[in-house]
Amino acid sequence: MKLVTNVVRGGSADRLLVLAHGFGADERDLGGLLPYLDPDGRFVTVMPRAPESAPGTPGFSWFDLTDPTAAREGFAAAVAALDEVVDDACAEHGLARAEALLGGFSQGAGVALALGLGAVEGRRPLGVVALSPFLPGPDVLPSGDGLATDVPVIIQHGTHDPLVPAKRSRDLARALAAAGVPVVFGEYPMEHQVALESIEAARKWADAVIGGEKPSEPVPDDPPEGPVKAVTTADFEDEVLRSDVPVIVDFWAPWCGPCRQVSPIVEQIAVMRQGSYKVVKVNIDEEPALAQKYEVQSIPMIGLFRNGRFERSSLGAKPRAQIEAELGMLVIP
Repeated sequence: MKLVTNVVRGGSADRLLVLAHGFGADERDLGGLLPYLDPDGRFVTVMPRAPESAPGTPGFSWFDLTDPTAAREGFAAAVAALDEVVDDACAEHGLARAEALLGGFSQGAGVALALGLGAVEGRRPLGVVALSPFLPGPDVLPSGDGLATDVPVIIQHGTHDPLVPAKRSRDLARALAAAGVPVVFGEYPMEHQVALESIEAARKWADAVIGGEKPSEPVPDDPPEGPVKAVTTADFEDEVLRSDVPVIVDFWAPWCGPCRQVSPIVEQIAVMRQGSYKVVKVNIDEEPALAQKYEVQSIPMIGLFRNGRFERSSLGAKPRAQIEAELGMLVIP
């Protein structure tokens, strides 16, 4: 499919830069980065518009977010469409594909990663810039012999991202590094966005890659887990249903504003009730089976489990005393 593109040609352009926008944006969205990412005008920057409309926004989407099967099919189609954009741009502007940089934000970063790391030899880019990448699943990226381990990658993410947890990008960076891909990973005190500091780091990385380097740095360790442990479907039975003490479960999602409001209260309960109650959290985006099993239709939902049974719940962001009262706990000052 042919995508609509916005093209900005720098004054001394001699190579291609492709920037794919995120969900709900369009081909103009990332143009504001160019004064910082390309201050010397060395790129022909091509910014394509994603092929699908984004429900609830005036912009566009690279793939469906509502259905896992459709998301994977749409993702593969988006990678093919972006591949065509690169070919067309190189041919139109007389640029070498091997000298191109691919990049993007959120959904667009995921598509750029898949294209750059899956290209066959002779069609691989110089490197990939992935800003707060979002993927419909870790298995959509190339692996094994299909992974281009000679393509350097920089991945950046916000530590306060409410939509895509930074841990996903950290785990992605570790997996790519373990497979032999030269990876630089950076975290910044921001939400689902880019910041001047992160773009300056990306520009320095691009300078190094254009200079023939393949930068690689150790991926930082995960920060210490707080008082509320994250549990998954795999360990829910051991952590919750077989617990010797009652368990409070915070069903939440990164995009949920009230969940972020109630999170410090849940942590306070965990500290104050240590020994009498266990407090854990379940990300319903990552654990839809648990959300379905316990009929989580609205979040935040704070549930009380005792002796393997789901007894009571409290819905919404409320003061600690009200949550504890609704869960049947003895309210303490």
